[in-house]
Amino acid sequence: MATMTLKMEERTNLKHSENRILRQNGSFPAVVYGKKKESKPVAINSVDFRKAIKEVGRNGILTLSGNGENLQVMLHDLQTDPLKSEIIHADFYVVDMLSEVSVEVVLHLVGESIGVKSGGVLQQAAHQLSITALPGDIPSVIEVDITNLNVNENIQVSDIKANAKYEINHDDDQVIASVLPPKQEDTVEAGETQSGQVTNEGTAGDKKEK
Repeated sequence: MATMTLKMEERTNLKHSENRILRQNGSFPAVVYGKKKESKPVAINSVDFRKAIKEVGRNGILTLSGNGENLQVMLHDLQTDPLKSEIIHADFYVVDMLSEVSVEVVLHLVGESIGVKSGGVLQQAAHQLSITALPGDIPSVIEVDITNLNVNENIQVSDIKANAKYEINHDDDQVIASVLPPKQEDTVEAGETQSGQVTNEGTAGDKKEK
């Protein structure tokens, strides 16, 4: 797994007004903590952080360097302003590279299903999976090949476990993706109802009194 180093600066002024100044200057407030690490407030450069996450992925390992420390961390929580696309705050968790951790990993369906090619409808039932693995074995995404997925078939958790360096924390029979049959549109012939009964419209006026 790729890693990148980010510079961290310790924060001593924890007032909200100081946090706003940090953001205005291109950084954001964050906290670093771990099982053997007391919570420490730091500041991280926003541009450098976005580049790093783009490179290593949401579950990648980052090295925070500063104040005589080099800490290997994972991003635990990220708060952003959806309107300004501004990073508000982040939590970083110090990891032990020899101890397993549990994280959520995004699922990507790859390939074009033969069932979809024949008119079926693809449904993705799960968009991410919880896994447990060593920090260095956590994938940025889990790719699921759906090329051979036909109509009325599905892919389950058990189908993607082979050769994985991680444990999936879901039941084997949990469905990830499936292909449903093509939608059948009802066609109504002229002079028939949907139940197949012949209508009597237009016949009453044709009767003559004797």
